[in-house]
Amino acid sequence: MSVQKVGVIGAGTMGNGIAHVFAGAGYSVILCDIEQSILERALATITKNLDRAVAKNKITEGQKTETLQRINPVTRRSALAECDFVVEAASEKFELKSELFRELDRICPPEVILASNTSSISITKLGAVTRRADKVIGMHFFNPVPVMTLVEIVRGLATSNESFHMVREFATRLGKTPVEVNDAPGFVSNRVLMPLLNEAMYTVMEGVATPEAVDEVFKLGMAHPMGPLTLADFIGLDVCLDIMRVMHNGLGDPKYRPCPLLIKMVDAGRLGKKSGQGFYKY
Repeated sequence: MSVQKVGVIGAGTMGNGIAHVFAGAGYSVILCDIEQSILERALATITKNLDRAVAKNKITEGQKTETLQRINPVTRRSALAECDFVVEAASEKFELKSELFRELDRICPPEVILASNTSSISITKLGAVTRRADKVIGMHFFNPVPVMTLVEIVRGLATSNESFHMVREFATRLGKTPVEVNDAPGFVSNRVLMPLLNEAMYTVMEGVATPEAVDEVFKLGMAHPMGPLTLADFIGLDVCLDIMRVMHNGLGDPKYRPCPLLIKMVDAGRLGKKSGQGFYKY
């Protein structure tokens, strides 16, 4: 089917980035969240990122204006019934995502593909709560969405070839590079990355080195653009914890056990950059 209007449900860090990319590629976007204040912050972030692109001569002032005009912020999920394609970008919790997919399945026309930006949760399980499991797929963007080119396209057990090819081509039209992966906890990116971040946290907890020292080792010794603890702060320590728990529960291997220090920091509200403090202060 021809896609002209895209729905994005969830206007947080990933959701506003996804809306930005779709709107910038010429699609009309309905950006949905439960609170007007969240939508206002999302639009402010998109505007700031577009201003940065204008300053770098990547887009014109006119293109910025057109991109913003294509985004319609709403608090009513029923508005998503108008969309030809929907991406869910809510918090990394199965209970929340499954509730959203049940509602999207009820709201959206039966031919509409429902994609999830989940970074670790089973696409097969999300598809199973709908009546269109063949049209449920993972479309895992990376932060910051307007900058990062990778999109993991995740097939659930029931995802059809037609849905997969459509979403892969869609990602390419957005200027992204789609990579096919199969459904497994953490997929590829986070199954490899999160244990690295988790082990870096263990080295801090056990007094092996300071966060600064751990990050310097990876920047200078492994040529990483940022150290693992800085990256964890940037991702959000609560998100890291959610992903580690999904992998620990889904794979049953103790090597995926979340670091106790990570759990303690999240319990204390030290979530990283977004809360002003994680392994570093911001």
